[in-house]
Amino acid sequence: MLIAGGGIAGLTLALSCHQIGVKAVVFESTAEMRPLGVGINLQPNATRELIALGLEDRLGDIGVETEEYGFYTKHGDEIWAEPRGRFVGYNWPQYSVHRGHLQMLLYHQVLERLGPDAVRTGCRALGFENHGDRVDLLYRAGGGRDHEGGPIETATGTVLLGADGLHSAIRAQMVPDEGPPNWGGAILWRGATPAKPFRGGASMALIGHATQRFVTYPISAVDPANGEAMMNWIAELTVDPDEQMQDTSWNKRASADDFLHAFTDWRFDWIDIPDMVRRTNEIFVYQMVDRDPLDRWTHGRAGLIGDAAHVMYPVGSNGASQSIVDGRKLARSFLDHGVTELALQAYEDELRPATSRLVLANRGQGPDAVMQLVEERSGGVYDRVSDVVSHDELAAHAAKYKGVAGLSIDELNASPPILPD
Repeated sequence: MLIAGGGIAGLTLALSCHQIGVKAVVFESTAEMRPLGVGINLQPNATRELIALGLEDRLGDIGVETEEYGFYTKHGDEIWAEPRGRFVGYNWPQYSVHRGHLQMLLYHQVLERLGPDAVRTGCRALGFENHGDRVDLLYRAGGGRDHEGGPIETATGTVLLGADGLHSAIRAQMVPDEGPPNWGGAILWRGATPAKPFRGGASMALIGHATQRFVTYPISAVDPANGEAMMNWIAELTVDPDEQMQDTSWNKRASADDFLHAFTDWRFDWIDIPDMVRRTNEIFVYQMVDRDPLDRWTHGRAGLIGDAAHVMYPVGSNGASQSIVDGRKLARSFLDHGVTELALQAYEDELRPATSRLVLANRGQGPDAVMQLVEERSGGVYDRVSDVVSHDELAAHAAKYKGVAGLSIDELNASPPILPD
């Protein structure tokens, strides 16, 4: 089996296929695997699968078990906070981790379990060709784009999975007229800096409203020497998309001067946002985009997985989590149907409708929608949040999104393992 892309989705799929006795080879475009990115969250449905891969102890080494998830107004007042993971009744934890550290963990596990030739770096996927009982991956080694590097080479396998992300070449061949990703004007600046965590040390906070917000959470254990943890943060502002060109690069460097003026007064008794940002060594900027759901993920013996299948706004901590679930579900489909077109179609039939609903929900009906609701009703100013929105309304919204995302506590806890022991 061939996998185009060595990100979280592709590496999880490779490990899962090894678990069921299916040989997989990953073709990764970067010449050298490095821990790129900043913080992400892994929901209990994803950590369950990583634990099933034997990675429970290592997750504790690279991340923080999240205890609380809360929404706050632009004045720092609490709207809604709830426990997370095992602290609310799931059988599995929620983790906050550095994306690059998770990717490198998966990468080294693939090399250890599948062998050193299981990941071929410096190989950028260009497209595919179906040939009855096999499929060819077309790729270029040693170069970044079509006009760079060596000649086009071919790898042959029983099936091919495009796990090559937002700018997937496999998806582009399947949907040649799709065009660029959708952008509604949201720009995100991201970074991580040592700071003292808040509300117990394992809490995630979303502050503000739809067009101006700040998100932060710890991605490391607290240093007992100074009481600080590595705090991941995201600052978001929305601009008129017609007045600024779209740029979908996700690792572009930026300066705090580009956005911090909008958060100058965001100093509360539990967090000092300007101070956190100013003490950050590296800041990255990217425009928040997604793609419309597809009518199909498969084309013969080629299919899509992870962001290549369903790019979604980073709302509700579901991007990486869904990629992990994708890999596990696809491996189960191979176990049930063999490494065949039928397995690809069964995987798509199970997951595509649900993830399509999740992509659309994240465009405005994610769990953070309560922040904008409070802003519209009160301007973020109140004596008691119950004067603005009832507890029942907040609880119903949180529960509704969990249902869309496949995170209902009772249903997830009762669901059988995706792959048998």
